[in-house]
Amino acid sequence: MTTEVDQGKDYEFKKYKTYALKVDPNQDDKATEIRLCNFSRPHMRAFHCSWWTFFVAFFIWFAIAPLLSEVKISLDISKQDIWTSNICSVAGTIVMRFVLGPLCDKYGARTLMGIVLMGASIPCALIGLVNSAASLAITRFFIGLGGSTFVMCQYWSTSMFSKEIVGTANALVGGWGNLGGGVTQLVMGSVLFPLFKTGMSADLAWRTVSIVPAIVGFGTGFIITRISDDCPKGNFKDMKEQGIMTEVSASASFRDGAMNLNTWLLFIQYGCCFGVELTMNNASASYFKEVFELTTESASAIASIFGWMNLFARGLGGFTSDKLNSKMGLRGRLIAQVCFLTVEAIMVLIFARTKSLGLSIFILVIFSSMVQAAEGSTYGIVPYVDPAATGSISGIVGAGGNSGAVAFGLCFRQLEKISTAFNIMGFSIFGSAVLTFLISVKGHRSLLGGEDSEANKAAWQRTGTATLAVPGDKGFDEDAEEARA
Repeated sequence: MTTEVDQGKDYEFKKYKTYALKVDPNQDDKATEIRLCNFSRPHMRAFHCSWWTFFVAFFIWFAIAPLLSEVKISLDISKQDIWTSNICSVAGTIVMRFVLGPLCDKYGARTLMGIVLMGASIPCALIGLVNSAASLAITRFFIGLGGSTFVMCQYWSTSMFSKEIVGTANALVGGWGNLGGGVTQLVMGSVLFPLFKTGMSADLAWRTVSIVPAIVGFGTGFIITRISDDCPKGNFKDMKEQGIMTEVSASASFRDGAMNLNTWLLFIQYGCCFGVELTMNNASASYFKEVFELTTESASAIASIFGWMNLFARGLGGFTSDKLNSKMGLRGRLIAQVCFLTVEAIMVLIFARTKSLGLSIFILVIFSSMVQAAEGSTYGIVPYVDPAATGSISGIVGAGGNSGAVAFGLCFRQLEKISTAFNIMGFSIFGSAVLTFLISVKGHRSLLGGEDSEANKAAWQRTGTATLAVPGDKGFDEDAEEARA
């Protein structure tokens, strides 16, 4: 038996008159709870479409990464050439993230998500045609554009869930999407590549195996545009036609986001967590193969551990941020941020000095968990900076992650000692943690002082909000609901 929750104001136009989740009518019918086992429209359908699409984008993005040692042999290129392609793969999405943020404010996340994912699938399928270092770098540049789906992933989630739980929601969809980086290392390097290699040469195997993620990506991009919604009340296009949503200027949205100092502080901090993750996704398999003299299959399996921590770590970061917010407001989120970044920095420095394989794996688990927890806490802060320009801010901060990956990638490419690159990474993260003390949002208490406004204080002091819930017999009669729409 299904139960429907009838909540929200009775607007002239609203695609769904009832919802499966509890919602806040004062926040445009955004959900105040997350039911992980529910797939109903609009809230939970968007939630699951968001993380799955970003997961597939990661699968496409880093499909070739665990096979780069084989590519290096086939193309007879240098370690510097490989790092050039790694940098290109993360640099390609920087501009796209800046552009897509304002476009999300204007058009919504759903359609843009599908278009970008389908577009990135094409060069992924063609990577087997590369024959030089230059063609490898160029192809990976265009594949990397798929990484910009992160902006839509976070914007979509923010559009569906209230401020009280948006940290957890954003962290879960982002973390489960990032999980694609770990799954890719394992599936491509330790499963599909050996499977393809049984019937062909190693050279032909790495050239053809990327067709698999390309097909999955293109299909996913097409399907999600058909089965989900932009926001709780429906799609942006329909809402504008009905006159309940005003037209947004993408340039004005970007200007408002870019003129806020907090945006750029978070830009740097995200570069020191997500940028670190991207660098490790590109480098970890080669690192373990070279330093500990492992096979491609074994090194890929170990490297996948970094990504697998996304299964819980980023969500834990967002959940912790939400919980501290319920006790101390935004100041609690800032405390979570500075703690995660500090521990992350310490783990990087320890990892660089570890010579035992077993201990390196253990430190890698803690290191990865803190990286992803910091990512989750960062996007728990983003919706507070300037709610009207959330898309633009999400895009700018997201671009910080790729900018950080480019900077760290250059360190690993240019420096002879890999330990020096890790030291630079670690101390950079320490510096970014200190920047948390400079974050100050009007109406909210910062780490250095100030007071919450009465309205904001009343909001975070509310009790009884369930952040996560797994439904029993509650569900959603989708066919009946769509018939009423």
